[in-house]
Amino acid sequence: MNSQKQLLNPVLLVHGINDTGAVFNKMARYLKNIGLDVYTLDLVPNNGSEVLDNLAQQVADYVNAEFAQEQPLDVVGFSMGGIVSRYYIQRLGGIEKVKRFITISSPHQGTSIAYLTWLKGAVQMQPNSDFLNDLNSDVEMLKKLNFTSIWTPYDLMIIPAKSSRMCFGKEVVLPVVLHPWMLTDQRTLEAVKMALLEPMSQ
Repeated sequence: MNSQKQLLNPVLLVHGINDTGAVFNKMARYLKNIGLDVYTLDLVPNNGSEVLDNLAQQVADYVNAEFAQEQPLDVVGFSMGGIVSRYYIQRLGGIEKVKRFITISSPHQGTSIAYLTWLKGAVQMQPNSDFLNDLNSDVEMLKKLNFTSIWTPYDLMIIPAKSSRMCFGKEVVLPVVLHPWMLTDQRTLEAVKMALLEPMSQ
């Protein structure tokens, strides 16, 4: 068991809009109980008023301060946090560090809800935004990672819900009724655990 634990990477949980790291409290406890080292950070501001590029830089700064340069890392991003994490991975060098990447109900293709505000970060999550089109232009680079997308077809924050899908990696579709419940539903916790314990494909 000790040798297995040595192979497990620390896990960084990245929250979504209007949340803080505390939104992961249940998941963090669950993952710690199976032997994982779990970290969270608070993105500031968290209300969509800051561009996602800058929030991703906060992730990069946190990783650089908290972990040794040679330390591999696994990342779980919820909702907007999944997109922020993608920018960190695809544009800020995280691709060289992150080994397993899990998104939970993240608007990879945008969400129509984002049309309801003109906050700069939210606008970047509109369907076909320049920001998302740029990230999706070379999304194939994420194939280097063990990637898993977890989402629910009943999501009323990610519209259409299938925007959380990706064209590669593993996909876990759960019949969870509400967007926030995706972080506390036992089926989500188990899916995250399985993805984090999965041996690397390369």
